[in-house]
Amino acid sequence: MDLQHKIIKHFEGKVVRKDLTSRVKGNAVVPTYVLEYLLGQYCAVEDPQVIEEGVERVKKILTENYVHRSDAEVVKSKIRESGTYKIIDKVNVSLNDKANQYEADFANLGVKDVPVSDRIVKENPKLLSGGGVWSILSVGYNHSTEANVRWEINDLKPIQVSNVFLDEFIEARKAFTLEEWLDVLLFSIGLNPEYFTKRGKLIQISRLVTHVENNYNFIELGPKGTGKSHIFSELSPHGVLVSGGDVSKARLFVNNNGDKIGLVGYWDVVALDEFEQEVGSKRADGDLVKIMQNYMANQSFNRGKDTYQATASMAFVGNTKHTVPYMLKHSHLFESIPGAYIKGAFLDRMHFYSPGWEVKILKEAVFSSGYGFIVDYLAEILRSLRKYDYTGKLDQYFELDGSLTARDKMAIRKTFSGFVKLLYPHQELTIEEAKEILDFAIEGRKRVKDQLYIIDETFKDHPAEFKYKISTTDKEFGVETLEKINLFGEEVLDATAPAEQSTATNGHEVEPAIALQPKHISIRDNQTGISYKRLFADYLKGATEITLTDPYIRLPYQFKNLLEFCVMLAQNKAPEDEVKLHVITWNVNDRMPDSELSFQELIPAVADLGVKLTYEYQNLHDRNILANNGWRIQLGRGLDIFEPRDGKYDPAEYYPERRSCKNCEVIYMQT
Repeated sequence: MDLQHKIIKHFEGKVVRKDLTSRVKGNAVVPTYVLEYLLGQYCAVEDPQVIEEGVERVKKILTENYVHRSDAEVVKSKIRESGTYKIIDKVNVSLNDKANQYEADFANLGVKDVPVSDRIVKENPKLLSGGGVWSILSVGYNHSTEANVRWEINDLKPIQVSNVFLDEFIEARKAFTLEEWLDVLLFSIGLNPEYFTKRGKLIQISRLVTHVENNYNFIELGPKGTGKSHIFSELSPHGVLVSGGDVSKARLFVNNNGDKIGLVGYWDVVALDEFEQEVGSKRADGDLVKIMQNYMANQSFNRGKDTYQATASMAFVGNTKHTVPYMLKHSHLFESIPGAYIKGAFLDRMHFYSPGWEVKILKEAVFSSGYGFIVDYLAEILRSLRKYDYTGKLDQYFELDGSLTARDKMAIRKTFSGFVKLLYPHQELTIEEAKEILDFAIEGRKRVKDQLYIIDETFKDHPAEFKYKISTTDKEFGVETLEKINLFGEEVLDATAPAEQSTATNGHEVEPAIALQPKHISIRDNQTGISYKRLFADYLKGATEITLTDPYIRLPYQFKNLLEFCVMLAQNKAPEDEVKLHVITWNVNDRMPDSELSFQELIPAVADLGVKLTYEYQNLHDRNILANNGWRIQLGRGLDIFEPRDGKYDPAEYYPERRSCKNCEVIYMQT
């Protein structure tokens, strides 16, 4: 059973085909969760005919009931003529204390100060949050000459899924492998998992941690167009996205009178978008920064004499101005945020810094057309998980280094707990699976701490070592951020030592530097600075006969990899010498003719370089290089270690070290 049918089987009625959203949206400026709520009512099946009928039904509902601002007067006329009319609009409610009544404002209809019954407000308190709630409403019109207000709200229903059973969700999760479940989550947030490495998927999923953890502080900075704010604006009716340049103490926390709680009191996640210096002409309010700083540390805030508690997570998303190498050399990774926030005490509250620069600009092909959770269903599940603490698995397997501060440990533990909730809500994971999450959680916190050493030198007085031990073995591991490995990774890449004398770094065991000794390298998803020359040249020096076993040399880009490997061999020898390269690979019948043609074109091309290429087909699964100079190199992925190049004009085509890698291992052994 393929994954799509598996999703439908285990979550029938709770999934929807993601390409339907764009089909029904038209020019309706509504969040994805609103559209998928409607699609979920009529299209959460696999039957093509039912889907088509459902799509048409949803289109009709949007046409007849969704209020476009440009058609507001037409809708008002329909309400007046019919006496009552059902609409879809964003509604915000406030208390008019003079009139002693609640009043609603309609975002698109343009009607204000419409009386709302106490019953509706008590059933839906989020209407008072100031952020607005998308709702389906029955609006009436009072023709009486004595009426002070013509408009009436007869009924209101927030757009959200009901009857979500967490136990049922957790039980169904057990039917999926981790790889399958990661893909399910990617499909659910509207992305095609085929375009992402495992690390790329984790970066996308990291944005969801704010939805499953209370009081979680998250920041992501990166280039424009990478979808940083999408999850916070489109995924959940329990999160709100506001402009970073349009926040105030009253809007976020509480007004001066202390009688109206701000956004953090009503929403699970408050995300500040465009959180960079260029936003707005207003300077950041110093008092706001202090209140936010206190809230992020203590889950409470003060205005006047009163102290208020809240559980909303804070997310900060914005654009970077320079490349990562430039920032690491000349400034720091927080350089683009407003200056008032670039303070050690504030930034130390950040639990996780997601490397937004690793996310590619989202193109149309990256978006999913497969089945995923109705986002509102997923949002309710995530909200249900907020009440649990899954850090017990960390304590069961690992011991964090004693040099880490309480804030470091809290950040790592909250991130770890959040990822377990997202990936293993059934809490069934191996120590290796837990280690993978822990490495990622530590890296996100270390990225914060490394910048604090630059921004505030007082942090250097108590340096932290981002290490941990496995409780059962006392084996120690350390973690480094990927951008530092990419920039300063020569010593990591070339680290060598006999296996008995290993030291720990980068989340795996790495050996100290001794030239041309057996060694073990782990390459991470999205790592750069890697080329065939750096990986193989030294270990293949002097070899005259080399056998490359790689069962996956069949696609055009894989033959280009083989060509690049041949060029490396040619550059690695004296011009007058020759190297015999024998390739053992495998193929499927329908690709065999193309592969034969590629080999026949490649053989004479590299012969001029002094590389005598031969090949054969064997149904093997091994991937290795065997050379007659005494070295054998085990290849976790064969030559296919790079992400396929994207775009017509890609500098990485001619600059190998700029290419992003796939997660794999390379082991060097003497024969």
